[in-house]
Amino acid sequence: MRVTKEMHHKELQSNYAVMKLSSRLLMNRVGVRLLNANSTRAKGKNIEGLQGEEHFIPSRNGGAEIRVRVFKPVNHLTTLPGMLYIHGGGLVLGNPEDYLAIIKNYIDAKPCVIVAPDYRKAFDAPYPAAFNDCYDTLLWMNENANALGIIPDKLIVAGHSAGGGIAAAVTLKATDTQDVKIAFQIPIYPMLDDRQNSESAKDNNSAGWNSRSNKMGWDAYLRDLHVQHKEIPAYAAPARATNYSKLPPAITFVGGLEPFRDETIAYVENLRKANIPVTFRLFEGCYHAFEVIFPTLEISKEAWTFLLTAYSNYIDKYIYSNP
Repeated sequence: MRVTKEMHHKELQSNYAVMKLSSRLLMNRVGVRLLNANSTRAKGKNIEGLQGEEHFIPSRNGGAEIRVRVFKPVNHLTTLPGMLYIHGGGLVLGNPEDYLAIIKNYIDAKPCVIVAPDYRKAFDAPYPAAFNDCYDTLLWMNENANALGIIPDKLIVAGHSAGGGIAAAVTLKATDTQDVKIAFQIPIYPMLDDRQNSESAKDNNSAGWNSRSNKMGWDAYLRDLHVQHKEIPAYAAPARATNYSKLPPAITFVGGLEPFRDETIAYVENLRKANIPVTFRLFEGCYHAFEVIFPTLEISKEAWTFLLTAYSNYIDKYIYSNP
């Protein structure tokens, strides 16, 4: 899908040139390593007005300890919903502290305790490293629910972009194994399909994340499976799942110009065919992560209102109202 400036929402056109330049950093390993070096400076940062903790939890799959950040309202006296939040970054970059604004938005909209793992990135450790780190964090959350002050077996699994893809994979395994009960999932414009053969994923030159950066991320994440000529499992690329009937309700949205548009829509359609409740919206003329990059734009505020309203309603319906 070839994208031009004129195809963008009018509020995003003024930033088009800057975003096109930023795309270059996301197309190669050197650019990604520069971005990761910058992200490292934010590690340990807290959110004003919230309680922030850092824990190192054991890996159950032979990896090193997993660094996790825990954020919660100050001095909360009752148990709250617990959310596993998985940050984005194309499977190759970032850490939880890069997404503090998102974490704060969730907690401000409806109080909860958010646990965010600093999972291994694909250049250093391909699949299943990131997936295992996030799933191990989910298990740790449920086992330590009392200490964390969260409601057990009614967890929320959420993430943006690559984090949304891992969130979908973690949710899939949790429902397959029944290790943990998931109340609902929030995979926002998730990175789901390694085949990249949909109209929106092919030859997409959009600002920010595009086809070239998408291929780089998937190639790094799946390289061991490719070398070994192994079949790609649904826990690596959730678009390969064939049974959606056990999955929990979902909230998601996606931009109309980004590579993940079609795979997000396909995920929504598969959930609905399985009679799973989904709250979804397509934001026409928008590129990847527009609402995170430019949160003060009216179209971005509209996206945030959609997400946080649905999230608040889902907590009431699927956590507080359910026995």
